[in-house]
Amino acid sequence: MTITKTEKYTHIKPTQNLVKDFLVAFEIRYPEFKKEHLIIDFSENFNIKIEELTLFLKVSVQHQKNGTSFVLVCSGIDVDKIPDELSVVPTLAEAIDILEMDAIERDLGF
Repeated sequence: MTITKTEKYTHIKPTQNLVKDFLVAFEIRYPEFKKEHLIIDFSENFNIKIEELTLFLKVSVQHQKNGTSFVLVCSGIDVDKIPDELSVVPTLAEAIDILEMDAIERDLGF
């Protein structure tokens, strides 16, 4: 996995060919990221299915409980079929927008 940290978030791009392989590697390193706003970017070289995205549901819920954001970047997914607890957007720019909206909601007490 390729990890890029900014002041506002950590951007992670899988280098593994299979989502389940990335998930194993991600879960091992998760303690490093659990207090950071995360963007997991599947926009390149992945033909990901909704069932695979839902593997990240537990992490997403935990992040929300911690007051941090967790966004998946994946194009070609019908977002109406995604559980509400997962934030899935088609581009990195939209993921950054989601992080900003989440920050505003937290500031307002939502």
